[in-house]
Amino acid sequence: MPITSNKVPFGQKVAFGIGMLANQMFPAAMGIFMVVLVKDLGFPGWMWGVIFFLPRIFDSITDPIMGFISDNTKSKWGRRRQYVFIGALIMGISFSILWQLHRENGLDYNFVYFILWSFVFYLGLTIFSVPYVAMGYEMSNDFHERTNIMAVAQWIGQWAWVIAPWFWVIMYDQGWFESADIATRTIAVWVGVICMIFAMVPAIFIKSKSTVNENYAPLNVKNIGNSFNGIIEGFKEAFKNKPFRKLCIATFLVYNAFNTVAAFTFFIVVYYLFNGDAEAAGIWPTLFGSLGALATTFLVIPIVTKMSKVMGKKNAFIVSQSISIVGYILLWFLFVPGKPYMFIFALPFFAFGIGSLFTLMMSMTADVIDFDELKTGLRREGVFGAIYWWMVKFGFAIAGLLSGLIMSFIGFDATAASQPEGAITGLRIFFSGLPILGTFIAILVMLGYDMTEQRAHEIRVQLEKRKVKSTKI
Repeated sequence: MPITSNKVPFGQKVAFGIGMLANQMFPAAMGIFMVVLVKDLGFPGWMWGVIFFLPRIFDSITDPIMGFISDNTKSKWGRRRQYVFIGALIMGISFSILWQLHRENGLDYNFVYFILWSFVFYLGLTIFSVPYVAMGYEMSNDFHERTNIMAVAQWIGQWAWVIAPWFWVIMYDQGWFESADIATRTIAVWVGVICMIFAMVPAIFIKSKSTVNENYAPLNVKNIGNSFNGIIEGFKEAFKNKPFRKLCIATFLVYNAFNTVAAFTFFIVVYYLFNGDAEAAGIWPTLFGSLGALATTFLVIPIVTKMSKVMGKKNAFIVSQSISIVGYILLWFLFVPGKPYMFIFALPFFAFGIGSLFTLMMSMTADVIDFDELKTGLRREGVFGAIYWWMVKFGFAIAGLLSGLIMSFIGFDATAASQPEGAITGLRIFFSGLPILGTFIAILVMLGYDMTEQRAHEIRVQLEKRKVKSTKI
């Protein structure tokens, strides 16, 4: 396992953060490119929903299995690094191939092609992300240092959301490319190769100890197959852990309410603020995402990190999410046709939602893993990481399906020059209303979270005493 200490060298934090940049850039680019499927390649809303839903369901099934494999790997490289490297390779290559879609191949062919390569990409994502996230949980046993690690990682990872929206500018500028689908084919290769290299950085540079002599469950085809029941039991056990259950539910609500409506941003800016003229909209769709990510990077993450040390992680979460609700309300009033600059004033408030989420939740998950070890005697970063991200990914699948269903329900047609009456209003109602509802329920869920700094410290003391006692024996 990785060398665990209270303080982690800054270089190790940066190495972990560069992996987060890849982990964030793939979904950020995916969200941008998805617009091309609808607007330029003619995918109807139901296809949008299916291509979001099925591969992510597959991803959510493979995550717990990968968590078991990662937790029980005996290797001179430790439990995680080799999988992070292999997963990075599969992700980068498959992402580049995934977007090689040509209009002349027809809608049905492109749909099947995209679905099949999506399964390959999400398999690579599972192999990479489950052990990668577990690496972060293992890097320190200090309550606040865990937040610092995740803050650095999220700070670096947020640059994906600053950069990715500019792909819209390149894709729809004919000075760069003849059409958006041609642009997507080219940009996808660059994203795939560069992010593949970034994803390999944690595997190469984060230190680890040999696990060759550890007493882990043997990994073979029969044992992994037989272990599936154990994985299900581990799933049930993890959800008996009340603090962890609250973290999962709150993340599910905040992240996936946001993702259900995130793709609507482009359509609201183009069709509501600029009456359907994508050329006239220019860089405004890009500025929404990019400026929001910059606010997260330079404002939200530093403030939330400080807040968590002053008022505790739970209270920092509640305050941050409350601020984001204000942002969603402001966006309803500050999307003003003819005055697109007005929405900029809402972005710093809006950014507190997603911007604070993983900085705090990944840190709190590490605390909860200590609690689980105290109760069970097992150290299960991989399983807990897999279950946590299963909730995220399963919710993301549901979010993608809901996005398509919402567009169909309100009658929005991205290929049409003008929209049916009420379609844009419907988009705006869901864009502000759904995240407000999800965030409010998440706050109610987290009110009962009781893993305070004092309690986390007491758990660490008991674990250290147990280790000393077992060493003497």
